[in-house]
Amino acid sequence: MDKHVSQEVKELQDEKEIDETQTLLPVDMRYSYEDLYSKPFITPESDIPENLLFLSHSFGYDCGRRANLQLLDDRTLVFIAGQLLILLDVCTKQQKYLRSSSGCGIGSIGVSQRKEYFVVGEKGRKPILTVYKYPSLQAYRILRQGTERAFSSVNFNSDGSLLASLGSAPDYMLTVWNWRQEEVMLRCKAISQEVYKVSFSPYNPGLLTSSGSGHIKFWKMASTFTGLKLEGLIGHFGKTAATDIEGYIELPDGKVVSGSNWGNLLLWDGNAIKVELCSKGGQCCHAGVVQPFALEDGQLMTFGADGMIRGWDFETIDAADSSSENNKFEMEAINEMTVGRHVSIFSVVKSSQPDSTVWFAQDTNGAIWKVDLSFTYTTPDPECLFSFHAGAINGLDVSKKSHLMATTALDRSVRVFDFLAKTELTCNRFTQGGTALHWAPPTVNQTGSLLVTGFEDGVVRLLELYDPSGLQIVTRHNLEAQLRLKQAFKPHNAPITTVAYECNGAILATGSSDCTVFFFTVEEKYEPIGFVSVPGPVQVLEWSPHSHQDNNLLILCLSGHVVEVPCPDPKTLQTAKSYQLLELPRRTFRFKSIKSRIRREEEIARRQAFKEKRKKEREKNKITDEEEEEEEEEELPRIYIPDPPCPLYCGFYSKPGQFWLSMGGYDSGFLYHCKFSKNQDENSEKCPVEPFDFLAIQNADGDPIRSVTFSSNRHLMFCGMHSGSIRVYPLDPDDHALTSMQPYWELSIHDSNYGHLRHICCSYDDQFVLTAGDDGNIFSFSLLSDEELQKELRKKKAKVPSPRVGLENEVLAKDIDDPAAYSIETAKQKQEKDRRRREADKKIMTKRKRLAVLQSKFKILLNDNLNLPEHIQLTPTELILDQRFEEQAENEKIRRLNEVQHQMSWQEEHSHLSLTKLQDWFIGSSESKVVTVFAIRTDHRVSTYYIPSLPSTRLQQQSGSIHSGIDETALAECQKSIDHPEKDSSETDEEDVPPTPVSRAGVQVADRQVERLQKAAEKAEQARAKIAKRKQEWDKLYAEKPHKDCEDPRDVQAIFEAEESIGDLKLKTDKNFTVPKHLRMSANRKKVEMINLEDNIREKQTEMNREILALRDFKLLLLSKLGAQAKQFQRIQNHLPSKLRCCPPHAPTIRLEEVPEKSLQCTRAILERYRVLKEKRSKDVELEDQESRMSVVDDLEKEIELLEKMENESGTSPEEPVKEEEELNEEELQNMKQDALLDMRDFLLEQMNSLVEQFDKEHLMCLEKVQMLDWKLKLGNLRQLTLYQELLLLKEVDKSEMILQDKLDKRLKEEDNLKSEQEKFRKALELKRKDIAKRQEKEKSNTAAFHALLGDDNNFEEYLTKVYKKKIKRVKKKEQGSEEEDEDSNDDFDDYENWDDDDDDDWDALDGDGAVEECPQGCDPKLYDDVLELRERRLDLEELLAEEKKNAEQLEKECDALVKKMKSVKISLKAAEDDLEEVNREKQQKMNQLDVVVPLRLHQIEIDMSGQVPSDLSSALVLTRMELQRLQERVDELEVEKLQQTEVYRQARQQHIRLIKERKDMSNEIQSLEKLCHQLMMTRFGREVDMEVLQTLCVNKTVAEMKQEKILRDIANAKDIQQWDRKVERARETLMGMTRSNSERLICLNSLFEQKKELELKLYSRQKKIGKHLQACSRRADRGQIWSLQELVRKQSEQIERLSKEITSLGTTGGHMLPTGHAHLPPLPPRSTPRVHKRTRIRGKFKLEDTTESETND
Repeated sequence: MDKHVSQEVKELQDEKEIDETQTLLPVDMRYSYEDLYSKPFITPESDIPENLLFLSHSFGYDCGRRANLQLLDDRTLVFIAGQLLILLDVCTKQQKYLRSSSGCGIGSIGVSQRKEYFVVGEKGRKPILTVYKYPSLQAYRILRQGTERAFSSVNFNSDGSLLASLGSAPDYMLTVWNWRQEEVMLRCKAISQEVYKVSFSPYNPGLLTSSGSGHIKFWKMASTFTGLKLEGLIGHFGKTAATDIEGYIELPDGKVVSGSNWGNLLLWDGNAIKVELCSKGGQCCHAGVVQPFALEDGQLMTFGADGMIRGWDFETIDAADSSSENNKFEMEAINEMTVGRHVSIFSVVKSSQPDSTVWFAQDTNGAIWKVDLSFTYTTPDPECLFSFHAGAINGLDVSKKSHLMATTALDRSVRVFDFLAKTELTCNRFTQGGTALHWAPPTVNQTGSLLVTGFEDGVVRLLELYDPSGLQIVTRHNLEAQLRLKQAFKPHNAPITTVAYECNGAILATGSSDCTVFFFTVEEKYEPIGFVSVPGPVQVLEWSPHSHQDNNLLILCLSGHVVEVPCPDPKTLQTAKSYQLLELPRRTFRFKSIKSRIRREEEIARRQAFKEKRKKEREKNKITDEEEEEEEEEELPRIYIPDPPCPLYCGFYSKPGQFWLSMGGYDSGFLYHCKFSKNQDENSEKCPVEPFDFLAIQNADGDPIRSVTFSSNRHLMFCGMHSGSIRVYPLDPDDHALTSMQPYWELSIHDSNYGHLRHICCSYDDQFVLTAGDDGNIFSFSLLSDEELQKELRKKKAKVPSPRVGLENEVLAKDIDDPAAYSIETAKQKQEKDRRRREADKKIMTKRKRLAVLQSKFKILLNDNLNLPEHIQLTPTELILDQRFEEQAENEKIRRLNEVQHQMSWQEEHSHLSLTKLQDWFIGSSESKVVTVFAIRTDHRVSTYYIPSLPSTRLQQQSGSIHSGIDETALAECQKSIDHPEKDSSETDEEDVPPTPVSRAGVQVADRQVERLQKAAEKAEQARAKIAKRKQEWDKLYAEKPHKDCEDPRDVQAIFEAEESIGDLKLKTDKNFTVPKHLRMSANRKKVEMINLEDNIREKQTEMNREILALRDFKLLLLSKLGAQAKQFQRIQNHLPSKLRCCPPHAPTIRLEEVPEKSLQCTRAILERYRVLKEKRSKDVELEDQESRMSVVDDLEKEIELLEKMENESGTSPEEPVKEEEELNEEELQNMKQDALLDMRDFLLEQMNSLVEQFDKEHLMCLEKVQMLDWKLKLGNLRQLTLYQELLLLKEVDKSEMILQDKLDKRLKEEDNLKSEQEKFRKALELKRKDIAKRQEKEKSNTAAFHALLGDDNNFEEYLTKVYKKKIKRVKKKEQGSEEEDEDSNDDFDDYENWDDDDDDDWDALDGDGAVEECPQGCDPKLYDDVLELRERRLDLEELLAEEKKNAEQLEKECDALVKKMKSVKISLKAAEDDLEEVNREKQQKMNQLDVVVPLRLHQIEIDMSGQVPSDLSSALVLTRMELQRLQERVDELEVEKLQQTEVYRQARQQHIRLIKERKDMSNEIQSLEKLCHQLMMTRFGREVDMEVLQTLCVNKTVAEMKQEKILRDIANAKDIQQWDRKVERARETLMGMTRSNSERLICLNSLFEQKKELELKLYSRQKKIGKHLQACSRRADRGQIWSLQELVRKQSEQIERLSKEITSLGTTGGHMLPTGHAHLPPLPPRSTPRVHKRTRIRGKFKLEDTTESETND
């Protein structure tokens, strides 16, 4: 169905695309963001610039908003902050902003899966949905008309083609969009309560789910004849308590898992809860709210408000089911992670990187976390990326010296920000939440480093801000700023609401919600001055400015009171006993609402103007006055004063004694100018006073001003509105009356619903404006643009105050951590109380010492008095100086008596209970006493029934008889003890055991890989378990599959029940009447019937006894009334004359039979007398104990009788009180007239007679009831007699019936045992047959293996075949040497006697020469050994097969024997049933002979034969009228049932035909699915694959280890390659150096060759010249010069040879050689030594040196 729905959704989209091809929106269409976003409101025709404020930065995070964290890419987070959408770069922490288009806020955001688009749902009237492109941030599509007020959730489907949106109140509209075309596809109202979330199914695009307050709803795009529609099914919680559902996740099979408020998971199947998932031991999955968020790696991930993330096994959850009453399923978490301490996760979003395990989490405690959910050993700890305030900002202030800002909130933190650098400098946390904050002005602290913070427990802390880099001690943390506690004190017992410094900085005032304001002196250590009480919780404190003459404090209370007190002077105030400043003068003002009067006056003015306008029109159009009067009859608005008063939000001074107030609630929309009245008295706080002036605020009705601040020059007034917007009013500097407060500039920035802007501040240089709201957001604005601001300030960072000198050496101030610590005033009061207690104790000790002295003196006086003569002694009364002393002593005695009574109360109660138990034991209950009530004027009497108490064993016997009766009649249930079938031993006999994988030495798999292997193995094991379970279910289904010709079990059961319960339709008097089993009677059942009848009789008697006792009590009350009336009658008679007196009425009395319990009542006097008599008798030791007790009781009874006689004789003894009453009423009776007395007497007589008649009437009615009950009880007694006779009769035949019943039970039990044995043997036989078939299959496979071993064209095939089939005698493979084994071996050999003829031929062929088994020549010995091994295996299989066949035959014989035995048991069972039936029939005939009394009236006898009653009614049938009527109606019912059964048969016939047709269709579909499956397998795998085997495949550990070894080797090889590369590089560098050196040498050699050539030319020219000269004068040549030249030539020749060798050696390296000459040069004349340039190589470098020729030669 889901596939069809998704297909129809696609078809519908395709149809729309085809039908509207001409109206499709272009793909490249865009919207201009400049035209889209909301701009500030400016009063028309004003000169206020639009860009008055520039948004600088956002320092907050609305962490309490649902799903307020999304991810656009791997480093960009997006969330909502008031009217902005902030794009936060995780790495650089840079922010980008998108403003709301409506100006009312943003409701929700959503991101597509591909991160290409994100949608923003607005708030406001008819909000829009804006789809932006990412990363271009262009407005791509705008969706309108989606809801009325706001969007609570938006979500894309998996492919991003559809968008679902949910509206909030009042419409809660669910809309599915084709957002690319800006069209609504489907629309429906979700529900009538708050909805949190909506999402598409990730597995089916046609399904959606929504959840919210107390509900979850499942949606489907259903196909109807008009198209697609949304159909929703609300989730039913059933027995589970309803809960708000914050999150859910859909499973692949359509189930949904949702969270709950108490921490458990709910598994929804359809629209009902299948099971509630909890942890082991019934513990909750999480503490608090839980939400599932992902399904990854086979586990369901959940997070909770407890800061935990847990992973649960998905398959366990998917298959979870519970049979317990609480519908809970317990399971353990697979993985678990603690994100952090005091963390409450609200939403998570996954990283956009593929296969990433990184998630980003939204913490409701004001943080954004980065969490890695890989759950491995190397998983990093969760990282807190950003930290913000959590919840509303309760305090904000700025430094008066630098661009620093401090904030505090209820999250117990105080933070300091550098709003110029846009960073957070420091954060300190405390034990309680912060509620107020103030930055000390320069008059208090010149460096601007002091912060005053107030907390919710009433503590004020002075915090000092400093730069830690200025300390001499190096700090561990590299922080830019730190806060240090300077002082802590507790002036209040309730949260601090505001703090303020006096304008000169000498006094600090703190206000609290406990309606007090405390003052402190501002010094190095703040000291308390005192406090004043105010009429309401303090809202604002404002000191008067310097321009005022008096220094006063204006206290604004939330209740609407305003109090002004002067600045207290610590020197003149007295605070010794208490800090309360009662003598401090004050002025009080209470606001009175005037808004209704203002509206009334405006309406009057409007009507007056309207009248004047109509009057002019009437004069112009000549309209009559009558018509005009009819139109003007309209009631004016009434004067309304809100009760309770509206809250006061803020205010400020205007002039001395005058101030402006901003009210909330009904009184919003105005600023009220108020002043203190001149006449201040005690009623000033209670009497409200109206403001003397007011100023209307435009567009502020319902949107009051919550906070006000001014720029330093008072040119601008900044207002924080209730709706979260900023208003800026330009003012004149000295305009305290605010007459110039008309045009304004307004910008919505905080959330319009709950972002009330309670704090707004300006920086010290008026360049920045900072705001903080209840939505947790903090924004900074600049009055200049960023470029202008940088030019103006020329710095990018605020300056943090330097630490004081010696700060590091100071001891830390003591903090107040205990919230229950005493406040300053409480401590003062306690100190004063302790002082008073010490003084009182001191006075008491002084008085005690003085009393002791007086007592000693008084004792001396008493002794002196006793020593005096008696006539002179003072009496005790004379010694009493003051009667009050005696009274005090009497009071002390009474007090002590009360203490003793209190101490003895337990013993008194114990004695009372003991007496009650004795009375109950001896007297008995009221049911055992007979009470007789007599009528007053008649002789009628009514007596209670005597009901003897049952013995304690009666109920036990009754319950035992019931159980025994049930045990006798119930059939014994057969216990099936079917043994487990024997395991198939053949499965492991011949199968090869696979070798166990051995891990490779030295190779270990990585931890992550080990985990993956373990998970894969677990999944494979779970898959195997699932397959096994599925096979069992299929086997069970096939086992339950009925036979083709079997009947419906329900019909069979119905027929069986009908046959069992229909009974015998003959009369019980018939001889052949058969008693049905459920109507068979036994002695125990008859006993139970008698007991029930007796209990019924007892119940009726008890009920009647209660009525009679109530009648007796009524008579006692009546007698008391009649006695009082008789006394009144006698008094009236005494005041009448004797002639008018009448005889008094007879006074009824109570008889002893009416109150029999009175005779057994025991008073305290009787008990005391009994004690006295007992003490007297106890002195007589001679008598026995029992006789003494009896005599004591007898004496006591005699005394009681005497006392009763005396009381009866003196019946009018109480005359004195009567006389007193007569004296009291004597005057009234004397004043009454005679007629009045007669009337009163007659009235009394009439009243007495009416009371007596009323009692007699009720007595008569009770008597009639008793008579009727007596008649019924007689019938009951007759019935009891009949039952007793039947019981006696049943007891006679009970023994024989019990014997037959036992016999029948034994037969039934034996039949059940035989059935169980038969079933057990049948299963064992089936198992043996399967084993035989497996053995035969293995034998065939062995033969096939033999033929495969021989192969084709084997020369020894015939011989090897005979060897394989040879029959040999084998010995059993067990212990040798025992006789049993020999016999077994013989038996085994005998098993081979019945072989086939072919086998005998083979045996004979191998006898003789071939009997000796040898491998023939030319045959492969290995082949021969394999054949012998196969033969051994064949012989083993044949032995096992023979054994299995033998066992199977034995089982078949035993089954046949059981069948025969079963037949005999059935015959004996039938005989036992017949015998028992005969006994029951005889028993019924004997019971029919008993006479039963049935009283009948004549109208109850109907004879159809004649109209007369016959004398003999023995042939008549007695039955009740209802039974007769039932039989008559049954005839009609049977006709109707017959018709119904005919119709049922017809319908069943039709259903049978339909089922046959469906079976054919299903078989055809199965065939088509099998073909499709075959095609898919061939396409994917190329062959048919067993899917179960494929599912159970797991990773091979050996392969994994080899892969790991390959990786390690690759890494090692890579390292070796790198090492060799480095070596090659070094060798290459060396080669380059050598090549460079050789090149230089070649260059040098070349230059030498050139020099040589030049020298040779010179020598040649010189030789020519010298030859000529020598020829002329040869004799004259200098021989020495020739010798030197020859020597030079010789050296040069050697040098040339040496250079030639060097050139040859260098030539082998690839160098180029020049030809060398070897001509001998002629001797030259001596020359100057030439200088040769020599190159030397030092560490790879060449150096040029100049050397002489001799040095070179050397």
